[in-house]
Amino acid sequence: MDYFIVVVATVAGLYFHGWLYVRMRRWMDRDLALSLAGTDPQKQAYMLQRLQQARVEKVKRKQLAGWLEREAAAYPG
Repeated sequence: MDYFIVVVATVAGLYFHGWLYVRMRRWMDRDLALSLAGTDPQKQAYMLQRLQQARVEKVKRKQLAGWLEREAAAYPG
């Protein structure tokens, strides 16, 4: 029974750590997109849409900053 408790606690801790890691990466990506948009609410919405598009296109993490910068420069407004 002791091993079961240790295994359950370890698995739960690893799952929580993974969930937190993914959540923090998403927050950082969102903050990057919003920082490139400045204070314009329409551009912020545009950049969040571009971030969603980057996720759909599976843009690599190392390329995301450059990709978002190009999208910000191409903002039509």
